Amino acid sequence: MIRVLLVDDQLLMREGLRKLLQIEPGIEVCGSAKDGVDALDLLARLAPGDRPHVALVDVQMPRMNGVELVTRLRAQHPDIAPLMLTTFDDDDFVFGGLRAGAQGYLLKDIAPEELVDAIERAARGETVLGGPAAERLVAALRGDMPAPEEPPVLSEREYEVARLVGAGASTREIARTLHITTGTAKNHISSCLRKLDLRDRAQLAVWAVRHT
Repeated sequence: MIRVLLVDDQLLMREGLRKLLQIEPGIEVCGSAKDGVDALDLLARLAPGDRPHVALVDVQMPRMNGVELVTRLRAQHPDIAPLMLTTFDDDDFVFGGLRAGAQGYLLKDIAPEELVDAIERAARGETVLGGPAAERLVAALRGDMPAPEEPPVLSEREYEVARLVGAGASTREIARTLHITTGTAKNHISSCLRKLDLRDRAQLAVWAVRHT
């Protein structure tokens, strides 16, 4: 029996996936969460024998996005295969998710039978890529995609802060880890956002996964 955790900020999507998967033989939905923070809290409460084999993870979620969650899952729960399932066909998210350790990247317009097959393959440790994600990865490997621009230079401390943001650390955790005040940590995060022309911590986390 393959146990699956659903992580999506849309209740309708979570319930739809639950109903879709619960009729499939050999698959059991062992829980659902509205974001990364909720997912980690749930995993901490589950007994080892009840934990999922596969986590279906959305990309854009409040508090902790999908890339951050995948990073944390690989660090804290390496036995769980994170499978990203999203509407976002975006290079930053595709490559950010894969670099974070996602077992695969799928779009939500995937056929139900293909989703079930992807879950089964991910549970076996196989890498699963939907059509657009696979095309992007092949293009990058072949060199068909333009070389990325050199990122703006961050200070050594800013790189440390960015790496911690990419790992899902809170501002308070960053301050404690680097032995600085919370205000100083906030200033470093703001400086990173300004230098990299990013909108928020979620984008900084994606950047960090790709560049640090």
